[in-house]
Amino acid sequence: MRLKSYHVWNFRSVDDSGPIEVDGVTALIGTNESGKTNLLLPLWKLRPAKDGAIVPMADFPRKKFNDYRNLEEKPKFIEAVFELASSSAAKLSKLTGFPVEMFSEVMFWKNLGGQLYVDFIGVKPVREIPPREVIDVLEAARKELDAATPLKAEVDVKLKMLDAIDEAKRQAEAREIVDEDTFEAIRGALKVAEVAGTPRSSIAPRFARIGEDVGELSKAIEKQHPNESAEAQKLAASYLPSFVYYSNYGNLDSEIYLPHVIENMSRDDLGSKEAAKARTLKVLFEFVGLKPEEILELGRDLKSPANGKEPTDEEIQTVSDRKKERSILLQSAGTKLTSEFRNWWKQGTYRFRFEADGDHFRIWVSDDLRPEEVELEGRSTGLQWFLSFYLVFLVESKDSHEGSILLLDEPGLSLHPLAQQDLTHFFDGLARTNQMLYTTHSPFLIDADQLDRARKVYVADDGTSKLSPDLQFEGTEKTRRAAGYTVWSALGIAVAESFLYGCKPVIVEGPSDQHYLTAIKLHLIKLGKIQPSRELVFPPAGGAKGVKAVVAIIMAKDESLPQALFDGDPVGLETLKNLKTSLYAEAPEKLLSITDFVNLPNAEIEDLFPAELIVKGVDGVFRTADNPFADAYKPGEIIVPQIEAWAKSSGIRLELGWKVDVAKRVKQRILSGITIEEKTVELWQKLFDRFAG
Repeated sequence: MRLKSYHVWNFRSVDDSGPIEVDGVTALIGTNESGKTNLLLPLWKLRPAKDGAIVPMADFPRKKFNDYRNLEEKPKFIEAVFELASSSAAKLSKLTGFPVEMFSEVMFWKNLGGQLYVDFIGVKPVREIPPREVIDVLEAARKELDAATPLKAEVDVKLKMLDAIDEAKRQAEAREIVDEDTFEAIRGALKVAEVAGTPRSSIAPRFARIGEDVGELSKAIEKQHPNESAEAQKLAASYLPSFVYYSNYGNLDSEIYLPHVIENMSRDDLGSKEAAKARTLKVLFEFVGLKPEEILELGRDLKSPANGKEPTDEEIQTVSDRKKERSILLQSAGTKLTSEFRNWWKQGTYRFRFEADGDHFRIWVSDDLRPEEVELEGRSTGLQWFLSFYLVFLVESKDSHEGSILLLDEPGLSLHPLAQQDLTHFFDGLARTNQMLYTTHSPFLIDADQLDRARKVYVADDGTSKLSPDLQFEGTEKTRRAAGYTVWSALGIAVAESFLYGCKPVIVEGPSDQHYLTAIKLHLIKLGKIQPSRELVFPPAGGAKGVKAVVAIIMAKDESLPQALFDGDPVGLETLKNLKTSLYAEAPEKLLSITDFVNLPNAEIEDLFPAELIVKGVDGVFRTADNPFADAYKPGEIIVPQIEAWAKSSGIRLELGWKVDVAKRVKQRILSGITIEEKTVELWQKLFDRFAG
């Protein structure tokens, strides 16, 4: 089961997050105190691998705490849509009798009281059928009965049966559709003629079959919705993956005081930091197969005898044996952790050793480069984070049959920037088996080649946490602009690095252009149509007017002017014209417009693509629209104004960033390997040949 999207309400400072679409790896970015954690924790509490219960004092919105506290039925705080595996959908289909395609998606939601609910959002039961289907059954039965010869005692019965069929037919003909009420009326009409008949009757069995045939038709519209089936709900809930949440608060210390560990592991009133640390210690001991109570007890020294007698040799030997047993247990546990961690973390050959001294438990670390043992706390905080996260992930996810979903709160902040960038690649590896969401405000944890996985979190004017897929650095709200700065910093770092490695930049107007051109590039390379000698990158300028500023940044490293691609709208053409008479006066051929390749006035980058791809992308983004864009699209005209006109007529507000959402969907479809018609490939190759010039 794969998480597709989720929505948060009524949780801490979140009033309404809006739908949050999720990828294999999803990054929630924003400044400190923007509410990123409050958009991560609700998923954990949907189905936590461990702990994660709703705590009213911590999780209820403060301004509504008293109202919600007294409600018998608590409000919803999280809903999440999952894509079901085909095997799971098939089992639900078999159980409920509905088509398997209706179970491609299922929604789970939870209220602040902790109750979990399942909503089969794709199941659309048939609650009415055309009257003709019922009339055909009745007419066929009447024809057979009319032709049948009744027994002498059944002549009057036959007439009564025919009248009943005629009345049932009138009931069906009087309605435009046949629903449950209509079937009730038809059954009532037929019931007046129900007779047992004689043992040799030729008409009673045929009349009885009418009721059976009508009953079969009615089953189609009276079938129980799986939302009302406890068995279907239970089966779907069994597919819900667990969520593993980890924050830096859970990092292990090098020295652990066992009495405190034992006490804290049994408490449920700890603060968030103490609870996180106690949780990591708990999974540490569980992972290596130790019990802190046992380690503490095995290390007890002899008590001073009350009578002043010296301990016997037997007592001394008992204590010695117990301490030896403890030493063997600790050595075995350290060997297990060393072996398992080495199989998982390939960037170092670390060795761990556990030591117990009285009430104290210590973790020592060494590796090939530094063979001398150092206490864990003396090593980098990055190693502490990886070891602690590793333990929590492995222990808490081991019972999840389809792979837990990982929720990481501010991971890797203690790592060097280069190590943070390595961490993003490490996430890609984990995402092959486990979806992942993480929060960050570090640009080094945002992959500039994967900006579609980032979501911006900010504090709105009303004080609530909001989320937006719009990653631009513009905006009137200060916090919204600050959240976007992380992405811009990441992009700036990526652009700077790309120049250092000899990439060729082509400046584009915005992120949607970047997605589209990256998809085209990868598709042409796959087909063998282009073989660029240098990597092509497409830094967005935040609009046509921002191109000049980005050019200045690029020329600071490379004195040659980069190419730039503009939309054919008035703003793009005007900017292109101005640059040709100023900065690009000596190299006007480096300024390109979409209208150079598409013979349509005001053409934009979307017009480089088959209309079907863009139409499906629009309808995928605005799937709740009453009238799909596919019905409004007019071939042969530029497509963006059509989208805007359709949205206006449909009452749809196009938020900033809607083009990016459509571009991401188109990019995903192209990268999935769909067939692109030859004339489009030729057009794309013509464009990229100009980039190579």
